[in-house]
Amino acid sequence: MGYDLKMRVWRGDQEGGDLADYTVEVSEGEVVLDALHRLQATQTGDLAIRWNCKAGKCGSCSAEINGRPKLMCMTRLSDFEPTETITVTPMRAFPVIRDLVTDVSYNYEKAKELPYAELPPRDADGKRRMAQIDVERSQEFRKCIECFLCQDTCHVVRDHEENKPAFAGPRFFLRYAELDMHPLDTHDRRALAQGAAGLGMCNITKCCTEVCPEGIKITDNAIIPMKERVVDRKYDPLVWLGNKIGLRNKDNDGRAEV
Repeated sequence: MGYDLKMRVWRGDQEGGDLADYTVEVSEGEVVLDALHRLQATQTGDLAIRWNCKAGKCGSCSAEINGRPKLMCMTRLSDFEPTETITVTPMRAFPVIRDLVTDVSYNYEKAKELPYAELPPRDADGKRRMAQIDVERSQEFRKCIECFLCQDTCHVVRDHEENKPAFAGPRFFLRYAELDMHPLDTHDRRALAQGAAGLGMCNITKCCTEVCPEGIKITDNAIIPMKERVVDRKYDPLVWLGNKIGLRNKDNDGRAEV
């Protein structure tokens, strides 16, 4: 059973733009991305939309729907009243390229700053071994589809553009935690997370967790434990004493000196 859906879609580019009103026919069981595709096919052939899998796994179709960061392919029209107007705008934390497409290259630059895993030598049989309980601890973090909705909703960058150079954001705090909890990784990233990544700027409001389409508990399971690890290293009196007498001397990037 179909009906006419009223939509307001942001149209414009880096020079500016505005919301445009449309009415498009939709069918039961469809999602917001379906409505936009029909709008694109019948009324606005030049509407710019980024999307790929339409299955909630590629993270491409991130936008803001009625002001809330969401995946357009996973937001069902049945979540709204048929008489309700659905407003779709680009992610606010990133520069607009055109219409609903934003420049998310900030995230890729932050990814380059994060040291990769450094593993110890293999065992005599050529293998590396980990306990399953240790593997499971960070398994949740690997569900991230890099939709960057957590980055978009984080007020540290959403409301303060000037913070971006010094703040990596929740997606990358997730990655810092994943690597730091890796049972075989030998690189200590705590100083880097606190310094270059700006972990201390996060005030754990949990807004990133609320918008994650994969249901990852970013704040509770990644950011807070990472903050605790940083505090342990920086303020624990026994650690301080060990560093003082040379038992755990570190250089600036957190590597152990030999």
